[in-house]
Amino acid sequence: MTHLAVEEKIAASTQNQASSAILFLFRHVLDKDIENIGEAIRAKKKRRLPVVLTRWEMDRLFDHMQGLNLLMARAIYGCGLRLAECVKLRVKDVDFERNAVTIRCGKGDKDRETVLPTSIRATLQDHLEKVRRIYDEDRQRNANGVMLPGALEKKYPNAGKEWSWYWVFPSIKESYDPRSRILRRHHVYPGNLQRAIKSAGQKAEIPKRITVHTLRHSFATHLLESGYDIRTIQDLLGHSDLRTTMIYTHVISKNRHGVVSPLD
Repeated sequence: MTHLAVEEKIAASTQNQASSAILFLFRHVLDKDIENIGEAIRAKKKRRLPVVLTRWEMDRLFDHMQGLNLLMARAIYGCGLRLAECVKLRVKDVDFERNAVTIRCGKGDKDRETVLPTSIRATLQDHLEKVRRIYDEDRQRNANGVMLPGALEKKYPNAGKEWSWYWVFPSIKESYDPRSRILRRHHVYPGNLQRAIKSAGQKAEIPKRITVHTLRHSFATHLLESGYDIRTIQDLLGHSDLRTTMIYTHVISKNRHGVVSPLD
């Protein structure tokens, strides 16, 4: 453990993974007690600033995307979603009347509500009309319902066939559930959007490492630049600790305190 931290200079998360593996080996495989592991030198956890795009770079990125990937990317940036939260959206979670999106069972198994951008309302409504046709075809074929979270499928066996539980971004083709081996329609594959955003960033010639999560970072930073308070942004992002949200104060384009460099 000390060798990993001192010689290999690994990340703290990698050392924690190695520590967990060693403890599991001794306790559950070898059935032995392990001593003095706490005396090992620990790798220091480093604090990294998030990659954030400017508003101009966001426009450039979206200019090189199209179709479903563009809509999903705009939704992630406009709502501050994680990738998994976006692909797992259900029809009932989008409230056009209140301009709100409800995130169910987000990180930490928490629910939250965020804003629905007015600029994507019409496009999203048109998209849902196309999705409704896919849903109607599934019902005509009496296809299996979509997967439900937790044990809801046992409690409400037919809920997966209802429109309200249908995916906002369903897959074009059906596939077998790897756990239950049931043929059903799942949500879109997350990797497609990841590749599309990476490709768009390269075509836009933006000299930053752009991932799907970069859009969420940009959402928080741009809200902060617009003057919204940190507590509101914390609620929209679903952070349990305010210190997690505070990191965005370090990457805003203009210093919030109006500090001017002595060189200037």
